[in-house]
Amino acid sequence: MTYQTVGHPARPGLPDDPRANVTEPTPSCPVEITLTALQGRWTTLVVREFLRGGRTFTELRQALPMLSDKVLSDRLAHLTEVGVLDRHRRPGRPPRVHYTLTPHGRRLGPVLQALWDWGAHPSPETS
Repeated sequence: MTYQTVGHPARPGLPDDPRANVTEPTPSCPVEITLTALQGRWTTLVVREFLRGGRTFTELRQALPMLSDKVLSDRLAHLTEVGVLDRHRRPGRPPRVHYTLTPHGRRLGPVLQALWDWGAHPSPETS
């Protein structure tokens, strides 16, 4: 639990962390790390599918039929590289690869929910 420091009122979106006091984006910024993990079209939908449970490539193709094989392969490689997905190769002919969210990847669920909530209530100026 965090406690409000005397003389420093808590303000949503402004963390009490020295990394938040930068004058330009940096790779160590937690927001930049999150945006990098979610970069690319289709990434949020791929993560959404994994929030529903582990999947194979074929299962993902069925869940997202408009997503090309190349883009899906790229998204799976990227999400594995940044620690969002675990890749498990299963023996057999042909060998199957099963992907699951890592514990770190599961923490993206509330992030996607917050993005949804924000987008579902557009500014009065844009509606």
